[in-house]
Amino acid sequence: MSTDPDPIADTRRWLERAVIGLNLCPFAKAVHARDQIRYVLSDADDPRDLLEQLGEELLLLCDTPADVVDTTLLIHPQVLQDFLDYNDFLDDADALLAQLGLEGVIQIASFHPHYQFAGTEPDDIGNYTNRSPYPTLHLLREDSVARAVEAFPDPDAIVERNQRTLAELGHAGWRALLG
Repeated sequence: MSTDPDPIADTRRWLERAVIGLNLCPFAKAVHARDQIRYVLSDADDPRDLLEQLGEELLLLCDTPADVVDTTLLIHPQVLQDFLDYNDFLDDADALLAQLGLEGVIQIASFHPHYQFAGTEPDDIGNYTNRSPYPTLHLLREDSVARAVEAFPDPDAIVERNQRTLAELGHAGWRALLG
């Protein structure tokens, strides 16, 4: 049996156990159940190559019907391992979105193994809402997000509920969940 990492399998497990299992994103379950998530493993080892691939994936998502692919997870384990570099790259990603004329059409959410919200300590359990097994860019259709938010009774409560959930789970619980 191989013990080599499988970034797509690891990301699916994280999505199923943490994101859906803990209900961190109440909108993820439906697209997962309908198999409308595109998982892309990037072989980029340079931010420029990743940006090029991101552009390709943004255009592909736009050109694909939502009932086929509603959202894309671009997993890039070989580039932007340092969170600060990754965070800086998000400016380039947003600039590319604007350059392609996709602002208001697609948004990019960010996930990283060392994700850290501003004003928090690195080990703050609240950071784990955006911690994924590998650096990942999540491409979401704005209209799908709008429909999901409209259907959710109180979308602002999601962040507070997630913080409570993770505080109750704790670091040991998080490790056990994904272990």
